[in-house]
Amino acid sequence: MLPDCLSAEGELRCRRLLAGATARLRARPASAAVLVPLCSVRGVPALLYTLRSSRLTGRHKGDVSFPGGKCDPADQDVVHTALRETQEELGLAVPEEHVWGLLQPVYDPQKATVVPVLAGVGPLDPQSLRPNSEEVDEVFALPLAHLLQTQNQGYTHFCQHGHFRYTLPVFLHGPHRVWGLTAVITEFALQLLAPGTYQPRLSYPGAEGLAHPQQPLVSPCQASSTSGLNKGL
Repeated sequence: MLPDCLSAEGELRCRRLLAGATARLRARPASAAVLVPLCSVRGVPALLYTLRSSRLTGRHKGDVSFPGGKCDPADQDVVHTALRETQEELGLAVPEEHVWGLLQPVYDPQKATVVPVLAGVGPLDPQSLRPNSEEVDEVFALPLAHLLQTQNQGYTHFCQHGHFRYTLPVFLHGPHRVWGLTAVITEFALQLLAPGTYQPRLSYPGAEGLAHPQQPLVSPCQASSTSGLNKGL
C-alpha cells in the first residue's frame, strides 16, 4: 500500500531520514544538481519530469530528466543550484523551506557528481507551467502508484568488454521512457517515499544493499520491460 508521503507525517519522516546526508552533502562541492519535485496532480502523489529539448547539443538531448544543471560559482550550494535551475527551466519558484533533503549523489559519464534535491512542490498542473523552450520540450508527471507497479518497471544490464558491469532501472509505459541517471534518482526517491514497496533494480558485482553508480554509464547489453524477460537491444 502506498504510504501518504504527502502528509505532514510523511514529510517529517523523510526529512529526518535525509537530515544527516543533507548536512554532509551541502558542505561538499559538486558539479551539478537536479530537483526531484514531489507534487500532487489532481490529488495524486507524483514526480515531475522534463523532456530535454531536442535542439540542445550533447548526448542527453531529448532525454527525460529532472530540472537542474551545472553549479554556478554564484550558487551558495547544490540546493540553490537546483532551485535556480528549476526556475530558469520551468518558471517554477520553489522556496528553500520546501526542500526535504538531499538524496544520494550519482555520477555522469564524465564522473561528475550530480546531487538530487528532493522537494515538495504541492498541488500542480504540469500543463500550466511555461517551460523555457530552449531547454525543455515537455513537462509531465508520473504518479508514484504508476512508478511502483511492477509492469511499469524494467532494467538495463550494462556491459563492458563483454562482461557484466551493473544493472540500472528503467520506468516504462508513461509518456516517455525514464532511464539512465534519471531512473536511478527515481529509484532513490521511491525507496525513501515508499519503503518496503519498491524493489531496487540497481545491481553491482559484490554490492550489498543499496548501491549508487560511482562509475560512468557504459554500453547496455540487455534490456527488459519486466524483471522476468530479457531481450537483446
